[in-house]
Amino acid sequence: MTSPNLPIETERLRLRLFEGEDFDALLAYSTLPEVQRYLDWKARDHVEVKSVLEVLTKQVALNRPGDTLALAVVRKADDKMIGQVCLNWYDATAAQGEFRCIINPVYRRQGYGKEAAQAAITLGFDSFRFHRIFARCDARNAASARMLKSLGMRLEAHYREHALFQGDWDEELHFAVLDREWRRSHNIHDFPSHRLFPSHRVA
Repeated sequence: MTSPNLPIETERLRLRLFEGEDFDALLAYSTLPEVQRYLDWKARDHVEVKSVLEVLTKQVALNRPGDTLALAVVRKADDKMIGQVCLNWYDATAAQGEFRCIINPVYRRQGYGKEAAQAAITLGFDSFRFHRIFARCDARNAASARMLKSLGMRLEAHYREHALFQGDWDEELHFAVLDREWRRSHNIHDFPSHRLFPSHRVA
């Protein structure tokens, strides 16, 4: 397997693998009610956050469908970890990946989420040569929906009351973008020729 070159540097951010020292920063945002309400995993106290961090530190590569690459989002100006992005290898035959993003509410409304998302999605198309990347968000999460639209992702579905989530009916929005659409909207003529299809990366 050919691993992506990490960390990834953007204008203001550094995307790197998770470390044990990220515990306090992860605890600071993952236990907040306004973050927890949209998560499908629990991190309500020190014990649960420790368990989550142990999982994140092991999500370091995409070797087979179902694998997740988790990256901490670090602000270069002060080296603060302010959130996370994840790429999940969803389907090998269709070369599909899923993108997820969480930014500490303290650092929102500054464009960090979009900046981190652009880097992560480009990584998915570049290093892993996904054909299509999709993202999901709760229909109540207007800020996330706006960010996904601003990235050039297309709203493909609105699932109404399709599942019980945290004791209530869940409404979920599905967004997606194709590799050629991403290249066009971000003025990328082509990705490097050394890319491999995900199906070539099975260990």
